[in-house]
Amino acid sequence: MAKTGKLRQAVAVLPWGHILTLMRKFGEDDNAILYYMQEITSKGWNREVLSSAISLNMHKRKNESSDNNFEQTLPTTQAMFANEVFRSSYNLGFLGIKDPILETELENRLVEKVKQFLLELGKGFTYIGNQYVLEYNGKRSIVDMLFFHRGLHCLVAIDLKIGEFKPEYAGKMNYYLSLLDRLERREGENRSIGIILCAEKDRVEVKLALEDMGKPIGVADYQLIVPQEELKKVVAEEVEAFGKDFPLPAESEEYLR
Repeated sequence: MAKTGKLRQAVAVLPWGHILTLMRKFGEDDNAILYYMQEITSKGWNREVLSSAISLNMHKRKNESSDNNFEQTLPTTQAMFANEVFRSSYNLGFLGIKDPILETELENRLVEKVKQFLLELGKGFTYIGNQYVLEYNGKRSIVDMLFFHRGLHCLVAIDLKIGEFKPEYAGKMNYYLSLLDRLERREGENRSIGIILCAEKDRVEVKLALEDMGKPIGVADYQLIVPQEELKKVVAEEVEAFGKDFPLPAESEEYLR
């Protein structure tokens, strides 16, 4: 069916308030309107959820891969927000690590520079602690790093791995989240979310591992050095800024050529 036909079909079954919201926001952008109309009809979004999706520009992110199961384990609005908060990759170049290290050392480095780590994670995170002990049924479990996110209003557990992602990591995180929800989650707080931070990941393997997990889990990779292209850009910008502040004399420019 042509795009115009799909639009007409969707309009016929949508509440008028939804249609007005889309028309006011997107005007003649048929692709965006069609995307939201299809989401509304397939998922039963109310206007509040629709407004949240629009504010997060979900139509621009529809083709992005999500290395998490948030949509399957969280309410729609919170799942959209969680997808906005958590990235699929993080840059830990501020740690200055050049040689292979142990997971405990990686954790210690992050704890030492937790302010930089919080900046990399994004706004809204509060650091609670590392090696956080959970005792239940006579046994102890330890979460590598524990945070609280003010916007999501939930605990966030981070499990650090120096190697590539393995499916068994998801099961371990699922267990940690069960303990956090049972022991640490306070009244009025949302379900705890887990992030497995690995050096590498295979997205197909991640998808299969998270498919039947009952707790909201995401898998992200990290870089320990600044990517070369990003580094070149930073250097070029610094050189340009320096040149504007301290222009070279004519004879120096001639020499540099």
